[in-house]
Amino acid sequence: QVQLVESGGGLVQAGGSLRLSCAASGRIFRIVAMAWYRQAPGNQRELVAAIIGNDGTTNYADSVKCRFTISRDNAKNTVYLQMNSRRLEDTAVYYCNVQSRDYGLRWGDYWGQGTQVTVSS
Repeated sequence: QVQLVESGGGLVQAGGSLRLSCAASGRIFRIVAMAWYRQAPGNQRELVAAIIGNDGTTNYADSVKCRFTISRDNAKNTVYLQMNSRRLEDTAVYYCNVQSRDYGLRWGDYWGQGTQVTVSS
């Protein structure tokens, strides 16, 4: 089993910055991908950004390109989401997602508890 602990959510003014962190621990042999999703009230959960594979290939939703940056610290099994130039529509609950393999090479898909990010005008 893998546990995810998220931190860094809160209230930020429009145009401001915020950084989210998600630390993974437990039965991890190799992390395959780490990602951030978000879900606003009345909306489906959507992918915000992902970082994949050994080379750290990144993908971003069009709505956050050039404003958000995803990165990871492999030694700490931690993924970050730096959010700049925040907009009101960025208000949502942000969820960390990790896909990994354990020492038996079994694949697992894990979610954090979610952290609220609110952008005010």
